[in-house]
Amino acid sequence: MVICGQLTLETAMPTIALVADDRNVLTSVSIALKAEGYRVAAYTDGASALNDFRTEPPDLAILDIKMPRTGTVWRRCAYSGQSRTCR
Repeated sequence: MVICGQLTLETAMPTIALVADDRNVLTSVSIALKAEGYRVAAYTDGASALNDFRTEPPDLAILDIKMPRTGTVWRRCAYSGQSRTCR
């Protein structure tokens, strides 16, 4: 997993985006984060996640870089320094 984003304490209810093709991972991590008071947006494919990130960027994104057809995008996001939009 790669963490891409910036979480600030100033955000009332920070949104954390989870992107993984394993629904068990999404479910268990979502439950844990929601229990801590975070809003969670879960995605099973990178294309819809990136589309939403551009229009409504999360405060933090946790990404599965080994997902089919999306690994390059996530690595570029992680190393580009463009943490707000993951372009």
